[in-house]
Amino acid sequence: MIVNYLSNSEAAAVVVKDIESAGGTAQAVRADVCDAGQVGTLVDGVLAEHGRVDVLVCNANTAAPPYGAFASLPWESFAAKLTGELAGVYFLTQRVLAAMRERRAGRIVYVSSTAADVITGSIAHSTATAALNTFSRQIAAEAARYGVAANTVASGAANTDATAFFPDAIRQYFGERSVHGRLPEPEDVGRLIALVADDGFAGATGQVIRADDGFNLLTQQLDGPAARFGGSAGQD
Repeated sequence: MIVNYLSNSEAAAVVVKDIESAGGTAQAVRADVCDAGQVGTLVDGVLAEHGRVDVLVCNANTAAPPYGAFASLPWESFAAKLTGELAGVYFLTQRVLAAMRERRAGRIVYVSSTAADVITGSIAHSTATAALNTFSRQIAAEAARYGVAANTVASGAANTDATAFFPDAIRQYFGERSVHGRLPEPEDVGRLIALVADDGFAGATGQVIRADDGFNLLTQQLDGPAARFGGSAGQD
């Protein structure tokens, strides 16, 4: 397994160690996936050493998205978020899919966000993740005839460094709308990604699978019309 990283070699080393502890083999390789030349070098090296790419997981993180009203959002910030979200998947997919098509086999998993459904306060992030979801479906349609499946796992807010600043009230809000009663852990999302990447999921392609711990459904139940009228979803 190849663990790509851009700047945090220590975190990449931890991931490699975890994979090896679980009985796998892995190596960390540095490359900026938003740079076409570095992606070409990365993929060529993998193909030269291993002969093929069975699964590609596109999970590169970008800088924190700009939040706020559209009226005060500079184009440069908006464009930077779109580029950061899409450039890496574009270059990686274009290079890896060519090799998968030749073998007529492969799995691609894109990691997106349920922010694609958010309609206030995060126009750059929401637009970028919605674009990624559409990109994934387009790739799935184009690649299916070559035996390659492409799906997206859309993660909700999880217990990561990006949410470490959440106050207790926000954590409680998410916890009340979670099947686990808490923010999902990265491992919760990771297990779903592994499932989608497995051959057992071969019959599905072009799907956007929510990994939000039930947040969307439970929010409708707790905050939707039934709650406002004093009832709850599923009750007569």
